[in-house]
Amino acid sequence: MRVLYLLNISNPDRLSADSGWIFADLLAPALADAGVEMTVAAPAPAGDTRTGFHRTPVPGTKYRARFSNDVGELVSMIRAAQPDVVVANQIEEAPAVRAALLEAGSPALLAGYCHYLPFTLTDDTGAGATGDTADGDGGRVRVDPALDDAGLGRSVLLAFAAGLSACDRVMVHSQVAATMVEAAAAQAGVDLRGRLRVVPPPRDGRLLRDPATTGAGERGGVIGVYNHRLYAHYGTQKFVDLAGELTAAGVVRVRVMDLFGARRAERTGLDNSPERMRDQLAAMAHVQVVSDRGDRVRYRHLLSGARFGIAPFRPGCPWSMSVIDCQGMGLPVIAPRTGWFAEHIDPALCFTTTSEAVALAERLATDTAFHTLHAERAFASTAGLTAKTVAASYLEAIA
Repeated sequence: MRVLYLLNISNPDRLSADSGWIFADLLAPALADAGVEMTVAAPAPAGDTRTGFHRTPVPGTKYRARFSNDVGELVSMIRAAQPDVVVANQIEEAPAVRAALLEAGSPALLAGYCHYLPFTLTDDTGAGATGDTADGDGGRVRVDPALDDAGLGRSVLLAFAAGLSACDRVMVHSQVAATMVEAAAAQAGVDLRGRLRVVPPPRDGRLLRDPATTGAGERGGVIGVYNHRLYAHYGTQKFVDLAGELTAAGVVRVRVMDLFGARRAERTGLDNSPERMRDQLAAMAHVQVVSDRGDRVRYRHLLSGARFGIAPFRPGCPWSMSVIDCQGMGLPVIAPRTGWFAEHIDPALCFTTTSEAVALAERLATDTAFHTLHAERAFASTAGLTAKTVAASYLEAIA
C-alpha cells in the first residue's frame, strides 16, 4: 500500500510541541514495518529513512492552514506518489484534496484524521455555553473561540464539515471525539455512517517507566506536573487558579512545562495567551516554569521528577497526548470530569470542584498505597497504544 500523508505542522521550530508531527513520527516507522510505502508531505520530515518526504511551506497561521490550498501542488504530489490512500490531517483541506485527486485521475481513497476539532460540544441544556451554537445530536455545537477571530469560527466549522463530506474515511482519537464529530456532521447535514473510525495516537516508547520505580519525586517536596499547551482556550486560567490553591496548602509544588518557547510573530499576533499565562505562572510562589528545549530526553527527565500529572481544563477535550506521556511514565493524572478524561482516566482521579482536585493531589502526595494503585492503573491504561497496535488499527481504518 502506498500512502501520501499530508501533515500540517504549525510550529516547525519546536516539533516536540506539535502533536500531529509526534503522531506521524511515531506511526510512520510502524507502518513501514507493516509494508506501507509512505510519503509525508509537510514542512519538516517525520518517521525514519524508509519514509519519503515532500517539503511543503509552513502555513503561517491557523487560518491559512484551513483556507489556503494549492490544488496544483496537490495534483503534482499525487501524480508523483501514485498513492492508494491520501491522508489529510487538516480536515478542512479535504475538499481541495478531493478536487486534486479528480484532476490527477487518481482512484485513491481519501482519509481524514481529526487531529484538532474546531468546536466544542455543550450538554443538551446549553449549560455554560457562550458564543455561537447550533443544535446537534448529543448536545449543541459551539464554535471554537480560538478560531473565531473576526467572526471566522462559523466559517471554520463549515469548512470542517465540508472536509468530513469529502472523505471516504474519517478517523478520530476517541469515542468522545466520535460523538463530537457526529454532532458537528449532523448539524451540517453530513452523513458519516460507515465512514467514522476511532484510531488513537500511539504512546511514545521513549516515555515509558515501570510504575514500581515511581518515587516521591525530587528533593524539596512533591511535584505535580502540568505538561500542556498554555492557550487560554485550554482552560489555562482555571489551572492557574488551581495551582494557587495547590501550592497554598504547602503539600505540593507545581511544575509547568513551557512547550512552545519563543513563537513566531504571526502566531503571537493572533493569540498571545501562552506567553501571558506563562508569565503569570512564573510569578507564583512554588510554581516552576521549565522548558524541555525540544529535547525528549530532557522532557522525560522533567516528567520523572514528578509524582502525578494534572490534566488541562480544555472543554470537552477529545484526547491528550500529554496525559498519555504522564501515564506511560507511571504518573497518575488528576483531571476534570469531562470529555475524554471521563472516558479514559480512572473515575477516582476525576474532579468537579477545585477542592476535590486539591484533595486528590494531596492524597497522591501522601498516601503511598493510593498512589501506587493509580500509578499502576495509569501505566496499564496505555498498554494498547503501542505504535505497532495503533498502526494495525490505522491500516484497518483505511483499508
